[in-house]
Amino acid sequence: MDKKKLIALIAAFTATTIYGLNHTIAKEVMPHYIGGFGFIQLRVMGAGFLFFICGFFVPRQKIDTSDYLRLFFAALLGMCINMLMFFKGLELSTPINSSVIITLTPVIVLVLSYIFLGEQISLKKLLGIAIGFTGAIVLIVYGKKVSLNAPNATLGNIMFLINASAFAGYLVLSKPLTQKYHTIVLMKWMFLIGIIFTFPVTFTEFQKVEWTTLPFDAIWRMCFVVIGTTFLTYMLNIFALKTLPASTIGAIIYLQPLIAILYAIISGNDSLDFVKCFAMLLVFCGVSLAASKNKDQK
Repeated sequence: MDKKKLIALIAAFTATTIYGLNHTIAKEVMPHYIGGFGFIQLRVMGAGFLFFICGFFVPRQKIDTSDYLRLFFAALLGMCINMLMFFKGLELSTPINSSVIITLTPVIVLVLSYIFLGEQISLKKLLGIAIGFTGAIVLIVYGKKVSLNAPNATLGNIMFLINASAFAGYLVLSKPLTQKYHTIVLMKWMFLIGIIFTFPVTFTEFQKVEWTTLPFDAIWRMCFVVIGTTFLTYMLNIFALKTLPASTIGAIIYLQPLIAILYAIISGNDSLDFVKCFAMLLVFCGVSLAASKNKDQK
């Protein structure tokens, strides 16, 4: 195998591994040390700072006035609604539930692309969408509603679905921008918008954090989320995309639920039951059908 391609594969797998571990690592900090919304303020401010620092090392670009509205709504979905719903959902539900429902993101992207970009959906993809969403509904309606680390799993699972939908919308809206502007330039402005619009929602929980008494176990997890989950993973995926086709990156991303489930079980933060296994089977089958290519696609 070509060395450059191997390095790109390692980068993509590392990013997916970080995402998979994040479901449990972030969960263990909430809500005892920091609330889900408070965590988002830490996340957008920390990663935003890192992207602004990186901005000094890339060519300057001015965002065209015609792109302001698209940039705003992309940031609103990707850096506000997406993050707020995921972390509050994770506080209320479980790592396995989050990893399963978030896998629906590519399916939702397909639906939004059909609605807004006019991309065609085959009967097989339509069947996949139906099966995938059925799995999510089973998990939301019939999953264990309360457990020691999941005070309201039903509400948390609904938030995961909103999270996946918002992130899918963010991908559809930001796609034209990524072809026009440097990644760092986009990220620093999107995170600035994220900081401004999440502040009113996140400040109350953020100010309640007792920063001076935080144990090392909480500190390293918070750093992992800011540096690893928010900043590093994006950079690794962008690096991998320079060499690998998007379809390969997408296939690797589907390893995320497996990594998340294994780590959650090994660390004792979650467990499998019949409902979760059945819902996982439906979601994975649905995503597989929705992501498959038609015979006339190359």
